[in-house]
Amino acid sequence: MIRKLALALALGLAATQVQAADKLTVLLEWFVNPDHAPLVVAKERGLFEKAGLDVELLPPADPSIVPRAVASGQAEVGIHYQPNLYLDHAAGVNLVRFGTLVETPLNSVTVLADGPIKSLADLAGKKVGFSVAGFEQVMLGRMLENAGAKKDGVELINVNFALTPALISGQVDATVGGFRNFEHTQMKLEGKTARAFYPEENGVPVYDELIFVTRPDLLKDDRLKRFLGAVEEGAIWLTNHSDEAWALFVKAYPNLDDALNKQAWVDTLPRFAKRPAALDRERYARFGAFMKEGGLIDKAPAVEDVAVELQ
Repeated sequence: MIRKLALALALGLAATQVQAADKLTVLLEWFVNPDHAPLVVAKERGLFEKAGLDVELLPPADPSIVPRAVASGQAEVGIHYQPNLYLDHAAGVNLVRFGTLVETPLNSVTVLADGPIKSLADLAGKKVGFSVAGFEQVMLGRMLENAGAKKDGVELINVNFALTPALISGQVDATVGGFRNFEHTQMKLEGKTARAFYPEENGVPVYDELIFVTRPDLLKDDRLKRFLGAVEEGAIWLTNHSDEAWALFVKAYPNLDDALNKQAWVDTLPRFAKRPAALDRERYARFGAFMKEGGLIDKAPAVEDVAVELQ
């Protein structure tokens, strides 16, 4: 009788533990790729489960819907870009950053290494391909000004998302917006070598490329702190065990087991935030001022209106 009671209690406790996992939907900014490594590692190693969370990593059907989907409650967490956070705030989208995934810019201005462009000043009078209007154009303008060139001295051509093909084919002389951890390897795999100019080295304030956002009324929700704790544990384990982490990643997503993603894995590794909950207020203030100076927003928001460190 005692053994049966003990077994019943054990089964009841296990059921309670299963039921205690709190659902959390994370809307990605794009399809799953090595940029999401700490999240995939946390999920595959059971770190979210250990934190009492049932986390769903959900790629969006349309990446442009992510901020409004999170703001409207369709997901608790979204992965977003720091530059876009200011644009959304100015447009009245109710979002706030509460964590960081990739803590350095990935964006770059890219040219062919064996081509005529040896410096940013050489872009004067040249064609530059881009994918998304707005921030990338302002970023390029600041980089050109920093190099002593006129920001309106280039011809901008919308090549949609075919940045690498447009550059390799000679349709454009340079591209802006290509991620240094993907496009440069893509060029190499196609027999071309890239030369890159990085915004943070050419007059643009450093910023976080990928951040975690939520709506303000969820900031006191304990799920968010537990989520960041698991992401941090995943990022640290990934740093210490890169090869094992890669094996976990491609086991979960076998369609990504190719040369491009394997190199992107290596190139992205040092860029993940090891303290995802930490907030550099001065960095956010500087970047808000840059967005205003570039005419992208009318007023730089107070840091606490767009970014917080969970208490």
